[in-house]
Amino acid sequence: MKSLFLLVTFIISLFPVENPQLTIKISNIEKVKGEIKIGIFNKDLHFLKEGHAIKNYSIKVDKNTAVITITDLPEGEYAVTIYHDENSDNECNRNFMGIPKEAYGFSNNIRPKFSAPKYKDCKFSLSENKTLHIKLIN
Repeated sequence: MKSLFLLVTFIISLFPVENPQLTIKISNIEKVKGEIKIGIFNKDLHFLKEGHAIKNYSIKVDKNTAVITITDLPEGEYAVTIYHDENSDNECNRNFMGIPKEAYGFSNNIRPKFSAPKYKDCKFSLSENKTLHIKLIN
């Protein structure tokens, strides 16, 4: 029985499982400079907290739209946060009330009204190749 298990494990290892592709298309980039910063979260706990994204990506801005294809996320539930780091200081600059001064966006195109969005509003399931269209809020 143990040898059968080892044989099956070996055969499975010969055919690695590919992660689904997550393509994010970002629009409404007003200023062609800086970088688009992307954070991927997979839990409600610490959602939107700096340093708690499970993955971070960056795209240099060279036109008014941007596209990134992510292939290193296993199947699961995620939420995406984006901001346009216009001045390339690696932070989302905010005004005295905590409202971002740089353009930002969320998966499901959630547009916060009086407070930051919740994970449950931004989450989506990644079980097969998926494309998100996110329009930045300026």
